[in-house]
Amino acid sequence: MPQFTVMTTAGFVTLVGAGPGDPDLLTLAAARALRQADVVLYDALVSEAVLRHCPGGAERVAVGKRAGAHSMAQDEINALLIGHARQGKRVVRLKGGDPFVFGRGGEEALACREAGIPFAVIPGVTSATAVPAHAGIPVTHRGLARSFAVVTGSETTGAAEVDWAALARLDTVVILMGAATLADAAAKLIEAGRDPATPAAAISHGTLPGQVVVVATLGAIAQAVQSASLPTPMITVVGEVAALATQLAWRHALPLAGKRVVVTRTREQASELKEMIAALGAEVIEAPVLRIEDDTGDLTTDGRVASRWDWVVFTSQNAVAAFFRALERAGRDARALGATKVAAIGPATAEALRGRGVIADFQPSAANSACLAAELPRAAGARVLLGVGSLSGPELADGLRARGAHVERVLLYRTGPMPLSPELSAAVLSAHAVTFASASSAKFLRLALGEQRLPGDVSLCAIGPQAAAATREAFGRVDAVAREPSLASLVEAVVGALS
Repeated sequence: MPQFTVMTTAGFVTLVGAGPGDPDLLTLAAARALRQADVVLYDALVSEAVLRHCPGGAERVAVGKRAGAHSMAQDEINALLIGHARQGKRVVRLKGGDPFVFGRGGEEALACREAGIPFAVIPGVTSATAVPAHAGIPVTHRGLARSFAVVTGSETTGAAEVDWAALARLDTVVILMGAATLADAAAKLIEAGRDPATPAAAISHGTLPGQVVVVATLGAIAQAVQSASLPTPMITVVGEVAALATQLAWRHALPLAGKRVVVTRTREQASELKEMIAALGAEVIEAPVLRIEDDTGDLTTDGRVASRWDWVVFTSQNAVAAFFRALERAGRDARALGATKVAAIGPATAEALRGRGVIADFQPSAANSACLAAELPRAAGARVLLGVGSLSGPELADGLRARGAHVERVLLYRTGPMPLSPELSAAVLSAHAVTFASASSAKFLRLALGEQRLPGDVSLCAIGPQAAAATREAFGRVDAVAREPSLASLVEAVVGALS
């Protein structure tokens, strides 16, 4: 089988399919090619989430078009590909869907071949089948459709090479990029013999949270699309299978379908929560309102690590990350802890430790400072390293000292506010729910919004008591609190608040 490890030779072009829109439908091979790229030439419909796979130093060049607005001619794109490759660069041409399905990838491959530039092709999930599937439309279905064809709607007018009579005889016809010419395409199919009562479905923003589906007959679909003001990009399916959209619309059955949910964590931390919420059908708005910076100047990272403390206590995932980054900078890893015991305040922190190869020796019965201070085993006389953030209070250290522990409280990281752009602020204010995975996220969102106020119908959901208290202080209310301080429980709270 071919292995798509193609970005190992200098002066190489890879034609990569980015999939139909949902960044989760990017292939592993495509993500790997992006991580190795020096230059990425990308289409207009490629999302920022996909482009985040690019290295920080990669040059990113927008070359695509949208709704007929060309940003660069094809000859110019070909010249760019060849020019960068001749400079010894690893070039990715990132295209929506599949490079060879109305993506002009064949032209670019031929241009590379003629120029003597080595190239490879990484197929992508094509919107021709993925978008209908997301809308509950199988392009083939036993008893309804044994054949299907894909045609570009952008070339319907005056395109003599399109055999509309042949298309009209097929069970399913998928029209890509046909928003402006849909009426013409429908008329040509009817003129070629297709029954105007044939079911049809137009799908806008397919596979994305904002997906909209309009179902009508072939004779009425263009008018239905116009009446619904369906935005581009749009795909239309003609055939008996289109009627299944109303029966198999699985995304609408998801508990957060049609909802917009804000994640306020740092961009580095947001991915897991974002994925969990998006999997339930919501559109996730990433609005990071805080930043985390390491500050471990006083942390011992020499040979005394294994003997200096009896306990190392972690109260957050951020503390775990900062502690181990400090060890790594000193050329050490988890083995430096030796026989030192490790405590985690709760499941999320314990999981962060597990990711570093460390299993927590102790977790309190409830994930809060009071329980941790009261329940830490053999605290009397113990030497305890307590790594904290800049916003951490003194309660845990005081509680441990009251039990006779010798506590070394060390600042591991600083938490600071992040501003929001006007566009992002507007998105937050129009959301259905906002999640707070920490007390600081509530505090800093209030700061970022300034004089703006969250509407009363926006549900405010907190991960635990501290985050809830901070949310109430910042906004005067909290609408849902996770039953336990975990991301899964926070997502459950969001679902409950928006049900």
